[in-house]
Amino acid sequence: MRLRLDHFLPFRSRGPGRLRQALKRIGPSWLFAPWRRLVQAGFFLFYLILLFWVAWPYGSPEYARSREAREAVDAELFLAIDPLVSVSTAIAARTWVWSLAFAGVMLAVGFLVPRGFCGYICPLGTLIDLFDWVVGKRVTRFRVKGDGWWVRLKWYVLAGTIVASMAGVLVSGFVAAIPVVTRGLQFAVGPVQTGVSRGWYQVPPMNAGHVVSLVLFFAVLAMGLWRPRFWCRYVCPSGAMFSAMNALRATERKVETSCIDCGKCVEVCPFDAIKPDFTTRTLECTLCQTCGGVCPTKAIKFVDRWDGSALKLATTGPELPVTRRGFLSAAAAGLALAAATKEAWGARLWRPVVTPIRPPGSVPEQKFLELCIRCGECFRACPNDVLQPQGFAQGIEGLWTPVAQPNWSGCDPSCNNCGQVCPTGAIRPLSLLEKSRAHMGLAVVNEKTCLPWAGREACQMCVDECNAAGYKAIEFRRVGVEVDEEGMPIEGSGFSAPVVVADLCVGCGLCQTRCHGVNVTQKGLLKRTAIEVLAGPGKEDRIMKGSYVELHRAKEEPSTVPAGEDEYLPDFLGPK
Repeated sequence: MRLRLDHFLPFRSRGPGRLRQALKRIGPSWLFAPWRRLVQAGFFLFYLILLFWVAWPYGSPEYARSREAREAVDAELFLAIDPLVSVSTAIAARTWVWSLAFAGVMLAVGFLVPRGFCGYICPLGTLIDLFDWVVGKRVTRFRVKGDGWWVRLKWYVLAGTIVASMAGVLVSGFVAAIPVVTRGLQFAVGPVQTGVSRGWYQVPPMNAGHVVSLVLFFAVLAMGLWRPRFWCRYVCPSGAMFSAMNALRATERKVETSCIDCGKCVEVCPFDAIKPDFTTRTLECTLCQTCGGVCPTKAIKFVDRWDGSALKLATTGPELPVTRRGFLSAAAAGLALAAATKEAWGARLWRPVVTPIRPPGSVPEQKFLELCIRCGECFRACPNDVLQPQGFAQGIEGLWTPVAQPNWSGCDPSCNNCGQVCPTGAIRPLSLLEKSRAHMGLAVVNEKTCLPWAGREACQMCVDECNAAGYKAIEFRRVGVEVDEEGMPIEGSGFSAPVVVADLCVGCGLCQTRCHGVNVTQKGLLKRTAIEVLAGPGKEDRIMKGSYVELHRAKEEPSTVPAGEDEYLPDFLGPK
């Protein structure tokens, strides 16, 4: 029994038909392969729901529970099924990444539907199709031919990405399909969603990380002015990885002897998967089946690869995806990129002035840079935009990695979303209990500028914020006390000034947010916040595995360890 996967709309020459006319106005792919377009539209809508609803942290003040109530499917699903993301991350970090299992399933799907991810699932491909339909087909002055040097570019980008990963530098976040579209939509549409739903004053200012990402995102779309789906055809390394897996395909596009060489299939093919003799470039075909619908003689069929009945004789042989010189050049470029960005090679051009404050649960910094794919999913799930993309403070290696910005907002104790949506484990998924003991940094009081320490006026905002969050990590100390002739303190003199208890402070930044928002921005009493969260050795917890509760329990003296865990918990968690 032969396997047939034909699901295109057969060519009909009689009668206009209302449905046919409506589909024709939209485009040939809707007319000749409507099932593929319906599946593609469904997956794109699903992706948007995950990004802008499931990952959207608002709905109740208890942010973790709000997300969990909507997360029937993991918000990071599409990031997990991009195999380039998982494979390059695992290579760079030299460790198992949980999303490899999901990527393996997607590669297995390609066994029956070669490059099915590109033709049916990828949201970036769908967005590019929309751009080409709305803009690209109306602007033709920049068109290029389909046989230039760029036709093998995606293979070289893939090779460079893998080689850089082998050198310990993760660059897939710059070029892999799902990180590019996730980050681009987050930075382009996310602020609009925040502004409309919560107020424009809640939208954080843009930095270099936002700008570079948006330029890259819109450049990917603008490539459609050269040729439709230019990115997908010639540049995307995720697509190249799926193309490589086409060598194991079980199904294939075949052309029978009834082909009349009309060339209509070449005109509608979105992936340059048809040779000049109208047979198939098997590494490029996505089984979109648009060509089958447009064929007037029904000479095109989609069957198992071993079906050789009544086939047209191919006049061209197989095409090599890369040349030896191109592959070596790509490998050398990957190594050069690694040398220019990796600190261990002594070639970093920028060094951070201040150690970045990473999200709670972040693994040690070098591992973090090797695991983080710069996808932006944690930014999307972070309430009040505590996490924002880093610019060039750490050079290219740190670009788009998440950094907490306490001057803008503090990390809410009822939220653990960032670790739950991270697709690679750069941020560990923590329970609220574990998160309550995971130190992001340490709040430090500047005694020269702090209002009560400087003797200017009483102020206890940082203490109130810390107590309200349940951490109770800031205490009062009487300073500037006047004494009488006998050396006794005069009642009412001096101020109660804040002192941070290092063991209890988790570096959430709520104190800094309050001080900056009132004393710096609103009242103008200070030029810079007087209490600031700092990260670095001895101030933060960066572990690959294990419990943060047990980590800090072990640091306590036996005589001070409480019998139960209740004294470890912020008030909002309550008794265990």
